[in-house]
Amino acid sequence: MREQGLAADDPVLRLDRVGLSYGPENDVLSDVSLSLAPGSLTFLTGPSGAGKSTLLKLAYLGLRPTAGRVSIFGVDTTRLSRRELAPLRRRVGVVFQEFRLLDHLSAYENVALPLRVAGAQERTYREDVVELLTWVGLGDRLEARPATLSGGEKQRVAIARAVVVKPNLILADEPTGNVDEEMGDRLFRLFRELNKRLGTTILIATHDMALVRKAKSDVLRLADGMVMRVPASALAAKEEPA
Repeated sequence: MREQGLAADDPVLRLDRVGLSYGPENDVLSDVSLSLAPGSLTFLTGPSGAGKSTLLKLAYLGLRPTAGRVSIFGVDTTRLSRRELAPLRRRVGVVFQEFRLLDHLSAYENVALPLRVAGAQERTYREDVVELLTWVGLGDRLEARPATLSGGEKQRVAIARAVVVKPNLILADEPTGNVDEEMGDRLFRLFRELNKRLGTTILIATHDMALVRKAKSDVLRLADGMVMRVPASALAAKEEPA
């Protein structure tokens, strides 16, 4: 499945020698390059402090690099204004490590929010939102507010919100970090289904090496400012959590 606007050989996401610095002696990332092919499902691993979360923020255009170039859907974002970035960002689903749910909205309303913002009528999406929340084990918590949800339940709501619009690219930061192994496997199956059925390109930052090994997908490791493609068998038994 070819992404809209992409040539056949264009990556969905490309970072060319990207760096991010908050001062002359405070480099968060330095000279990082990677590319994601359309329809790929890739894990991003690495030790604590390596910059995985920062790399994802650059990828969804939440941060601007201080060096290098970020291209998404074949578009070089270097000189784009915030307004010009908005249509690109709407094609990206993001699972944040800190959830970012709206406390005054129910679980159902949080998941439906991207569809409402896009102008969809509730009659066109209610069934899909309910089905998705049921899939992640929250079919009986549709009206629950975030304050009444556990960390794992909030994580599942956040994942449902990220995938409900069927984005072209999903970036997930530790999506199984707050759930047990059984639920983690179930959530990964959701990502896998989106990847297989819709051709969604997916990048998952994780320290869950058991999941990485079972998934048998491509693996990138970020360490010492460099990203390297590695076989899952070469990874340590456990990465330090980010």
